[in-house]
Amino acid sequence: MSNSNPPLITHIYTADPSAHVFNNKLYIYPSHDRETDIQFNDNGDQYDMADYHVFSMDSISGPVTDHGVVLGLSGVPWASKQLWAPDAATKNGKYYLYLPARDHDGIFRIGVAVADKPEGPFTAQKSYIAGSYSIDPASFVDDDGKAYLYFGGIWGGQLQYGPQEPSGENVVALHPRVAQLTDDMLGFATPVQELVILDEAGGSPLKADDHERRFFEASWMHKYNGTYYFSYSTGDTHYIAYATGESPLGPFRYRGRILEPVLGWTTHHSIVEFGGRWWIFYHDCELSKGVSHLRSVKVREIGYDDQGDIYLVD
Repeated sequence: MSNSNPPLITHIYTADPSAHVFNNKLYIYPSHDRETDIQFNDNGDQYDMADYHVFSMDSISGPVTDHGVVLGLSGVPWASKQLWAPDAATKNGKYYLYLPARDHDGIFRIGVAVADKPEGPFTAQKSYIAGSYSIDPASFVDDDGKAYLYFGGIWGGQLQYGPQEPSGENVVALHPRVAQLTDDMLGFATPVQELVILDEAGGSPLKADDHERRFFEASWMHKYNGTYYFSYSTGDTHYIAYATGESPLGPFRYRGRILEPVLGWTTHHSIVEFGGRWWIFYHDCELSKGVSHLRSVKVREIGYDDQGDIYLVD
């Protein structure tokens, strides 16, 4: 997969790409990996990112423009460290960057920053979104104008209560979280709720020990032919999987995998339509020769079959 598919960005390390089309141009909102001496651990302390860049492309095959640092840690008053995977949205003529970071008590929260242009610069709100927690925000504005924020990550992402994810026979997996956003996109309009992912038959929620299918992190929502597609990383098994539903709030039924494991420990993606075709943006560690916290953004084309199942286009 990797050799025929070079990194899009090579002058810095980038990961967790959130891709969106704004004003007929493709924008990528990734996290920005940097080299540190922090030892690798399951809390992800080695992922010590401190700022965000925005990138844009006029075509998938064309050059990538780096718009530079659009927000740094010093510009986020409530955050102490670790500006992890962000996402972006537009509504009411403004652009919103949703970002997770540890607050001054070391707890992961999700904040929002606002800009007049998709390439920023972004100005962070003084505090994080009330009621927010964990990591990996993914925003989705539906056709009716209602907007939602999906989030959650276990282990270092603090979605679980206590140090370990649940386990045991018939123990239900931890589900991602979702809340409807207020009209100004700056807060939650509804209580945070679980986004339930059911098995293929739609009968019962995925189980905690079903590591090949259960949610771990990296929420993403997109819509195709009126169906809602929720995709995510299985984490320690390194798949990008997806489930479909009839409502942005679920429930969702597991459908299968999109991406097999890439080189590196993490996998994190986004899916977007651009130029009349569909694309999955993701990252791997090819450029850093396997150094797991130094990742690079890539892209591949995807398609849909008659049943709406997703497949990779060769």
